[in-house]
Amino acid sequence: MDKMVLNLGPQHPSTHGVLRLLLELDGEIITSVEPEVGYLHRSLEKMAESKSYIQYLPMVDRVDYLSGFFYSYAFCNAYETLNHIQVPEYANYIRVMFMELNRLASHLLWLGTYLLDLGAISPMFYTFREREDIVTYFEKVTGQRLMYNYFVFGGVRHCDIYLDEALRIVDNIYNKIDEYEDIITENPVFLSRTKDVGIISKQKALDWGLTGPNLRASGILQDYRSIMPIYDDLEFDIILSSEGDCYSRYIVRIYEMRESVYIIKQCIEYLQNINLSNVPLNNFYHKQKQHEGEIYSFVEAPRGLTMCYLKSVGEDTPYRVKWRTGSYYSTQILKDILKGVYLSDVMSIYGSLDVVLPEVDR
Repeated sequence: MDKMVLNLGPQHPSTHGVLRLLLELDGEIITSVEPEVGYLHRSLEKMAESKSYIQYLPMVDRVDYLSGFFYSYAFCNAYETLNHIQVPEYANYIRVMFMELNRLASHLLWLGTYLLDLGAISPMFYTFREREDIVTYFEKVTGQRLMYNYFVFGGVRHCDIYLDEALRIVDNIYNKIDEYEDIITENPVFLSRTKDVGIISKQKALDWGLTGPNLRASGILQDYRSIMPIYDDLEFDIILSSEGDCYSRYIVRIYEMRESVYIIKQCIEYLQNINLSNVPLNNFYHKQKQHEGEIYSFVEAPRGLTMCYLKSVGEDTPYRVKWRTGSYYSTQILKDILKGVYLSDVMSIYGSLDVVLPEVDR
């Protein structure tokens, strides 16, 4: 009789989607948590079974609308590997450049909305200002600001990618990251809301299947870019922290943005030495006989490891497509790490995990 049950969501501005948290409270202390998902389910995996590969390709951007290039890459790479399609080196560099720009845009949106969750309004306007440059650039190249459909089987749709403009954007963002840190990193209110809050130990992070920045913030040195062939010739550091709290997850993402800028500049330097107006564009799909088999493809997305399982029986329609997404595992750990914390810390902890609900409800 002394405990209260509280529904947090599914209609709530700080759950970043329709997540329902069923909380049991003893005063202001949370005694149990049950995350309930499924309010946004769109059957994106099942729909693949009724569409051809080329028809399904535009839909993979929608699995996570904030990092569509990563999902396009995972699906294209699965198809290319299964059908023995060789992607030209220049196309791989273009793919990496756009994925890292997408990572920057995703982290910028996370940073702005996370600070908004904590009550700080101004940083959201600053981060969205820089993100606007990126999505405007995406629109100029692909025609879309959010759902790009730019990667195709065998390469990219075209090579008119305005490298000088991309270089200007990342140079500007690199300088702005220092400004963000001046405002946020040593802010006493921010420190009090994030330091030693929502701690995830190494073992707990592994037990619950976390990947990406949330795993590296707990001291696990794992970044799948280090084993992806398209990153072989690119230099970058794997950002690591050890405390596993909300502040560590913030620090990892801040420094990851700097590494993304460094990777993008390497890609631009390579592409500037190639006459992209004369390179042949590959479109293998219409002349490709579909092979039978099954394959896993993976990519280090902004919210962690993204895996695409593809099974083919030799027809133009996939037999099965299954996605493994980082946000799903960041959601399920809430039932562990929210026990015993104050209600006021729920959004501080949840926001630090960078969950996007469409990625959970596939």
